Amino acid sequence: MRKGLIPSLRVGLSWHRACFLPVPMRRPRTVLLLVTCWWTTSRVAFGQSAEPPKALPPASRSMTLPEAVAYAHAHQPLVRAGLARVAASIEEAKVPTGQWLPRVGVSGQLLGGTENNSTGSYVGSHAVEIARIGGEGSNPSSAIPYGSTLLGAGITQEVFDFGRIAAQRATLDALVEVQKEAGSAARLDVDFGVEEAYFAVFAAKGVLRAADDAFTRAKTHRDLAKAGVDSGLRSPIELTRQEAELVRYDIGRIRAAGDVAIAESVLGASIGAPEASVDVVGEAPHPSDMPSLQDAMRGAAIRDPRVRQALAQIKVNEEKTRAIGAELRPNAYVTGLASLRGGGAPRSEDPTNPTETAWLPHTPNWDVGLVIDWPIFDGTVVARKNASRATEQVAREELDVVREQQVATIEKTFTQFEVASQALPGLQQAVTAAHANYDQADARFRAGLGNAVELADAQDLRASTEINLALGQFDAARARAAFGRAIAEGL
Repeated sequence: MRKGLIPSLRVGLSWHRACFLPVPMRRPRTVLLLVTCWWTTSRVAFGQSAEPPKALPPASRSMTLPEAVAYAHAHQPLVRAGLARVAASIEEAKVPTGQWLPRVGVSGQLLGGTENNSTGSYVGSHAVEIARIGGEGSNPSSAIPYGSTLLGAGITQEVFDFGRIAAQRATLDALVEVQKEAGSAARLDVDFGVEEAYFAVFAAKGVLRAADDAFTRAKTHRDLAKAGVDSGLRSPIELTRQEAELVRYDIGRIRAAGDVAIAESVLGASIGAPEASVDVVGEAPHPSDMPSLQDAMRGAAIRDPRVRQALAQIKVNEEKTRAIGAELRPNAYVTGLASLRGGGAPRSEDPTNPTETAWLPHTPNWDVGLVIDWPIFDGTVVARKNASRATEQVAREELDVVREQQVATIEKTFTQFEVASQALPGLQQAVTAAHANYDQADARFRAGLGNAVELADAQDLRASTEINLALGQFDAARARAAFGRAIAEGL
């Protein structure tokens, strides 16, 4: 008997739905979407005829399990977000390659200041490479400010980077692989959530069938007891007991119907459907055959996206270390500039006659050059490289953690499935025995040999075993789905 299942179900459903929102969070260990311990509900007032429960709105659509999984792959926000992150990382990886394209820019400048070194001056520009501070000789004895103008267009082209750009690109390409493996892990989580919710609908319906059958039997017994009391063959306590049982089972079927609706809504949320709820089709799928534990371990070590993501992260850190070191390599590029300049300071040959065209760029210049820069030593770069190398070791240690967790999860889910599968025959035998016990108690009650207490016990036993069988089948199906997630069976 599962104590406190009803309140935990309400809280658990909110957790379960929240794990499919497009924000990273851990989903709860297990949300048993199922069902009711209505057979443990406390006795309530009786003496009234039970009213049929109000019908809940049916699910908007029905799907098979493969259809539900395929729909989730196309519409589930977690899957779509993972694909978007991969696409974004691919575009980001193209950024370093843009350094091989020519850089073209223009600059226009209007300045005022002393001109003791030349008749014109300018400021450095990020848009163009200004190759020289040209101008005519000026009068160096004056502190009077004069105007200067410049209008130029330039181009810069990378020639040889000694592997610096390739190292930067390799780092971002490795990040793409990290995002791909993260997306694969998210897809496996979605698949497990869909399978869990799908089997939960079947289990909830199994409980509803047991609840409806129990209510129908209780109603028949109430009518028999009433007829016996009216004819004087039975004591009134027989009728009052059956009235109480009838109301109790009526509450149970109402709650069971509500749990079916909740399970269908969780299934709809797990696949990202716009409808409020999604129903299942046909019979519950049988769990697929289990591989051996050794084969499962070997396969998971190769294809588990969590392990592959950890390996990819190690490569990212290694490539990042190399890219930082490459910043100290030489860099060769070609630069060219065409400009018009003007300066208002007096020329050296006639210091009393300032240039009249100071505010108009009129002196043409052009240049083309090959520039080689070599930052031989930079303490900051060296420190960043050492820090990145230390981060590599962190990633290697985290890989060991992931592998340990992988082994533990596989062993745990394998054992859970074995236990759940081994319990199923016993649960089925309990149902068969409970049916036989109920048939005997029912026959005794109809013949006037049994009492209401004996019949109620047999009724409770039958309903309990039927519900336990539905829950046991869910446990086995869920454990098999969890094992498949642990070994990355869907990849």
